[in-house]
Amino acid sequence: MTDSIHKTRMANKKAAVDAKIAKATQERGVLILLKGNGKGKSSSAFGTMARSVGHGKRCAVIQFIKGRMETGEFKFFKDHPLIDWHVMGHGFTWETQNKSLDIIAAQKAWALAEELLQNERYDMLVFDELSYMFKYQYLDVEPVVAALKKRPAMQNVIITGRTMALPLQEIADTISSVQDERHAFRQGVKAQAGIEF
Repeated sequence: MTDSIHKTRMANKKAAVDAKIAKATQERGVLILLKGNGKGKSSSAFGTMARSVGHGKRCAVIQFIKGRMETGEFKFFKDHPLIDWHVMGHGFTWETQNKSLDIIAAQKAWALAEELLQNERYDMLVFDELSYMFKYQYLDVEPVVAALKKRPAMQNVIITGRTMALPLQEIADTISSVQDERHAFRQGVKAQAGIEF
């Protein structure tokens, strides 16, 4: 490709991108769903939160399942002055094997989440693994959708989990699906600190 052809293509691309930017006139918080069976949903959420904190934004995290061990992200972010971190779960459901205990933990976590969704002080909320609460029928999705719709106008929310209830998908602004093509664990590689937790 000659320099002249490249320059023309890039000029056309710039014009197309500029036109899309000009059309994006709304200023409001967004609901982001990170779903799929691939590795990296929570990591993506915490990376986005780090970006937000870099701009001086106040954030909060509620982890709905993790709880039996301290994860690397918890250790890194827990003392940050702009982040409130709440580990609300008792561990993975196949570890707890106690549905009534899991439901109580889910309800307690959701009560806190509902408070945060009414608080304009928070610019971003990360509800890590909230989607499983609907899959296992620990929570009803309708009150969650209602609270998300009523949240402060500029508040951003990220929800992670393999599957997402359809009512959440219907109100989401951005949905990203992380797909699994290969995973070291299935090849016999032990989960390790800094990679899986």
